[in-house]
Amino acid sequence: MIDSNYCELEALSAHHVGNKEDEELHLSKNTLAVDNTELSNVLIHYFLKPFDGEELYNFTFSNNEFKLNPLFNYSESVFKDAIPFHENSIKIAQYLFDVSNHPNIKPGDLFIARFTNIKLHGEPVECLGIFKSENRHPFLTVSNETGDLSIQHTKGINVDKLDKGCLIFNKKRKDGFQVAIIDKSNKSTEAQYWKDNFLNLKPCNDGFHNTKAFLNIAKTYVTKQMPDDFVLEKTDKIDLLNRSVEYFKTKESFNKEEFETQVFQDEQVIESFRAFDHNYRSEHEIQIQDDFDISTQAVKKQQRLFKSILKLDKNFHVYIHGDKSLIEKGVEADGRKFYKIYYEKED
Repeated sequence: MIDSNYCELEALSAHHVGNKEDEELHLSKNTLAVDNTELSNVLIHYFLKPFDGEELYNFTFSNNEFKLNPLFNYSESVFKDAIPFHENSIKIAQYLFDVSNHPNIKPGDLFIARFTNIKLHGEPVECLGIFKSENRHPFLTVSNETGDLSIQHTKGINVDKLDKGCLIFNKKRKDGFQVAIIDKSNKSTEAQYWKDNFLNLKPCNDGFHNTKAFLNIAKTYVTKQMPDDFVLEKTDKIDLLNRSVEYFKTKESFNKEEFETQVFQDEQVIESFRAFDHNYRSEHEIQIQDDFDISTQAVKKQQRLFKSILKLDKNFHVYIHGDKSLIEKGVEADGRKFYKIYYEKED
């Protein structure tokens, strides 16, 4: 969790970064003057409000050598005050321009900010922020300068809609710092340059990452692989998904062997899952520990993807949340299919 209530904006630079295919890079000569509290508060709101700090990343690069990542080195230079802040901001802008070489990448204003007294999970930490505003939004202004009211239209930055951003925390330098990211613009492959080409990040090997990644593997196995390996009714599939989420909701720590026993139960299914798990991790280059602390935030996010709905033609949707033995499937003599549901009380 990120707490910016007592945060201070120490320095701010801005540049305009075009698309390398058809626009130029415009570099400013000096830092921006933020000389009043109201403006500072608006900027802090714009830059920091979208971040929750639940999912964090580390810098990486070729062969996981994060020290070769230019952004890691620019960040380290800022935290060490190795060169003036504005000089570092120019290097960051130039590097972003160099990787903005796809025709679908939008030009925009780039802000580089230095913060102090941000709290990350309750601990005060220094932070470098990099933000890109790619979209202009319409605004109306009403004035009475002429003795009567007049209305005008203009376009500018909506301080409630940050397009792209990252916060680089001066923590765990030996792992490649801790980084939070936002990218609410185009989600197409071409736009992934922000995370993959510019920042070059990998998930932190923490509870949030482990919880999210393992739940995704379990869901993919039950919905994609298991129906190929075993005869599986839709109610069985929903029951396994429910048991998977329930394990994470009722435990504080995860143990892979315990999860397999409680959720899959059958030894053949467990062996099938282990083979799928091994191959999935290898193919997607995912590292997950077999024992870790469960992140409740990650469980809440992933739970939304675990569908417990039994769809029957276009007439009924049956939500199955608990005991699968209370629902039976059958076929009438005339060929009509049915489900029989047992219950004790009706709400």
